[in-house]
Amino acid sequence: MGHTSGTTGHTARFERLVTSGIFSLDGQDFEVDNNVWLVGDDDEVLVVDAAHDAEAIISAVGGRRLVAIVSTHGHNDHVNAAGVVADATGAPILLHPDDRMLWDVVHPDRTPEPLADGQVISVAGLDLTVLHTPGHSPGAVCLHAPDAGILLSGDTLFRGGPGATGRSFSSFPTILDSIRERLLGLDPATRVLTGHGDETTIGAESGDYEAWVARGH
Repeated sequence: MGHTSGTTGHTARFERLVTSGIFSLDGQDFEVDNNVWLVGDDDEVLVVDAAHDAEAIISAVGGRRLVAIVSTHGHNDHVNAAGVVADATGAPILLHPDDRMLWDVVHPDRTPEPLADGQVISVAGLDLTVLHTPGHSPGAVCLHAPDAGILLSGDTLFRGGPGATGRSFSSFPTILDSIRERLLGLDPATRVLTGHGDETTIGAESGDYEAWVARGH
């Protein structure tokens, strides 16, 4: 089971559910803790990255209408509970098509609905805009809620730098371009709610960009 903590922005709340499980890629397994984000109010909610523990996610949704399950990318640790949650709630699963090859490893018999750059997803009076930010994976996306001053960054940007790119279908130069072109121009006060670990802000990370470039990975 995970544990939840909440934070409020606009009329919608951003609740964090931490779940634990295995991330598998390139023949290697890693134990990981994932942040599952629930965005909504008392009536409806959006799940961002249905990771590991479907029962905990369904419990966190509670009696609310689940608008959608958004996958920031197709790595198994971000989508492995999506099928069970979708079947229990009737909610659609959304994924950028460029990550279908990753998705199909986990859910070969299920087709997610496509996410597109610039698409707006609305929940509890809040609009979240999809930003396609490839690099960690080809179809990686972030969700930007400017009215709440929040970016859900998936595994694109963390406290301390970009998401990992040392595995299949990833590219360090591409993730640097995505962060520079799509994220660093956002309001520096924007809170970055990440796919793993603690939150940060755009301003806290932007000053380190050149150090990441020099680091080279």
